[in-house]
Amino acid sequence: MYKIGLSTCSSRITEETFSGYSSAGLEFMEISDNIEGYARLNYSELSALSEKYGVKIWSMHLPFGSFTVLDLSNPALAEHTVEYYAELIKKGAEIGVDKFVLHPSGEPIKDEERRLRMETAKASLGALAKIAAKHGAVICVENLPRTCLGKNSEEIAELVSAHPALRVCFDTNHLLSEDPAEFVRKIGDKIATIHVSDYDFVNERHWLPGEGKIDWQAILAALCEINYSGVWMYEIELRCPKTILRDRAFVYEDFSKNAKELFAGEKPTVFSSPKPNLGWWE
Repeated sequence: MYKIGLSTCSSRITEETFSGYSSAGLEFMEISDNIEGYARLNYSELSALSEKYGVKIWSMHLPFGSFTVLDLSNPALAEHTVEYYAELIKKGAEIGVDKFVLHPSGEPIKDEERRLRMETAKASLGALAKIAAKHGAVICVENLPRTCLGKNSEEIAELVSAHPALRVCFDTNHLLSEDPAEFVRKIGDKIATIHVSDYDFVNERHWLPGEGKIDWQAILAALCEINYSGVWMYEIELRCPKTILRDRAFVYEDFSKNAKELFAGEKPTVFSSPKPNLGWWE
């Protein structure tokens, strides 16, 4: 149904990474790293390995998490964040990356400052959309959970209204107040890429589909309705997080198997069990 990809989720990218993806049938990669990781990234080497193993770099996830340093919605940090992201967009585009995923804000955001943060984010996104267009690329704004900007379809629609070229990265496990399939239908063809993972509807978990509560056939049906033609991009770490109990760490083949089961309408194979008394944060 879709080609299958996997985010690097801040893990070190080596030749073994590309070899492992290729052997497992993962044809696409999203580069995702923190500030330090991007500083040491060898773009020409990535391009060569991509060519050697036939694993295309589908997208780059621009750094997030260091909200005291990078935040498109914070008036004190927005200009610096746009400049920093612009440099990464230039470097990524030089090796053929044409989709750049980003978070429209950090958190927490208080209700009384939400409008200012929204307007600041929109100005930042508009500027980045123009920069990306000069390099033949697009900005994909990711929906986020909790108090972040972009917590539902209404906020995402407002954010991407800042520029006609802006697109959306649909993260399946970030919606805490809206049905994921309905989000897809409301945003429609603005969705240019997706992050696939499961959750318990309490907080983001980034579990393997089948480990949480998402109705995956409903999401696949919604994606079909909007004619989504991108990659089925998992955003899940190989190591087991603290929020679930697994028999072992994931290997790359687990993702290709999971996707094939979902696409066939089958119940996904899992080897995990819910963690007892799981809190909102773990």
